[in-house]
Amino acid sequence: MSASLTAFAYLVASVCFIMALRGLSSPKSARMGNIFGIVGMIIAILTTVALPSVTSFDAIVIGIAIGGAIGAVIALKIAMTALPQLVAAFHSLVGLAAVLVAGAAFFSPEAYGIGTVGHIHTGSLIEMSIGTAIGAITFTGSIIAFGKLQGLVTGKPLVFKGQHMINLGLGIALVLVVVWLAATESSTAFWLLIALSLIIGVTLILPIGGADMPVVVSMLNSYSGWAAAGIGFTLANPALIVVGALVGSSGAILSYIMCKGMNRSFFNVILGGFGGETAAPGMDDLGDRTVRQGSAEDAAFIMEQANSVIIIPGYGMAVAQAQHALAEMVSVLEEKGVRVRYAIHPVAGRMPGHMNVLLAEANVPYDDVLELDEINSDFASTDVTFVIGANDVTNPAAKTDKSSPIYGMPVFNLDESGTVLFIKRSLASGYAGIDNPLFYKDNTMMLFDDAKKMCENIVKSLKGGGH
Repeated sequence: MSASLTAFAYLVASVCFIMALRGLSSPKSARMGNIFGIVGMIIAILTTVALPSVTSFDAIVIGIAIGGAIGAVIALKIAMTALPQLVAAFHSLVGLAAVLVAGAAFFSPEAYGIGTVGHIHTGSLIEMSIGTAIGAITFTGSIIAFGKLQGLVTGKPLVFKGQHMINLGLGIALVLVVVWLAATESSTAFWLLIALSLIIGVTLILPIGGADMPVVVSMLNSYSGWAAAGIGFTLANPALIVVGALVGSSGAILSYIMCKGMNRSFFNVILGGFGGETAAPGMDDLGDRTVRQGSAEDAAFIMEQANSVIIIPGYGMAVAQAQHALAEMVSVLEEKGVRVRYAIHPVAGRMPGHMNVLLAEANVPYDDVLELDEINSDFASTDVTFVIGANDVTNPAAKTDKSSPIYGMPVFNLDESGTVLFIKRSLASGYAGIDNPLFYKDNTMMLFDDAKKMCENIVKSLKGGGH
């Protein structure tokens, strides 16, 4: 393939990736965005394989076959609720790939046109060092994030005295090693660079608690993009540079959006160690607090008497895959003349539950799904708020308790509505690991059951009764 044709093909692929990101910005266009991404990736792969310098076709075909088979199996079997840890796991592979490519380029520079052993171009060494460092940090950081989300590593922040000074020292040492490598091309410096970066990936993510893991996954997504872009410079591959920059910048923007949704700064998330695990109170350990429990019949009666209902879906809905049963319940309520809308928190809608995707899967009209800032002022005039598995985003302590770790985080004003119906399996805490005082308010009725089963039972009660 000629150089001009290769450049044109990479340009087309880059445009496809840009269109993919544009499509993924809205649930309405997400499917088309995925198609653009697939087309762009196919063009990029075929163009790269067609380069004159590529000769190991057997290894490439075997690699594509193995990777494609693994990816297909995972895509078919993965549960929606496991997507955050899957994304973290995939990010670790991107980081590892960046480190391996950098290693190949460092020890066989002639194959990449960046010089010879002992005489690699200084610019290439700097690019290689940055890509290696970011890749290694992404690798171990993503593994820790995967472990926390999967429950293999405690979600409690592992905070210790002097941790910030240790991270600062490691960061300074990393910069000095990069300078050392660029100046001397020492193999010792290269291996030390990898070792320090792997350690930093662990020390950065371990202190971060469960409540902030959605932001961490988004941040690691950004890291993986910048690692790919850095290696793209080493390989002189414009498609890899463009894709890496797109992933890096979009991940950074998403991290900012999610931090804003939690009213937290990016550095506060990375350095704060907020959110962990606490023991949830049991029904026999409430002290002077009381919990009003209800049944599906109670919930059906209350909602069919209402004029307006707002539904707040959360992680519990995703776990139970209750979106279809919920949509059926809403359909019956609307037939009875009840106005029903959905409220999505800016963080919960993206990760870890992907509420927008689940509701779209159940054919919920996009116009009925509103973001927090669009609907928060409506709770005061709403008869019933129906919470299905959400927790931290409904916690009024974020507005009133200055000692709470989530104080200042934007949450729904559902405590202002007439009645709150709350589906949960238990009184267990959410990602932030703190109790929710809303459970014990007089206008709250707890519906302890599987979300899908409860919605199905409510539908039966609604269909069996009148308005």
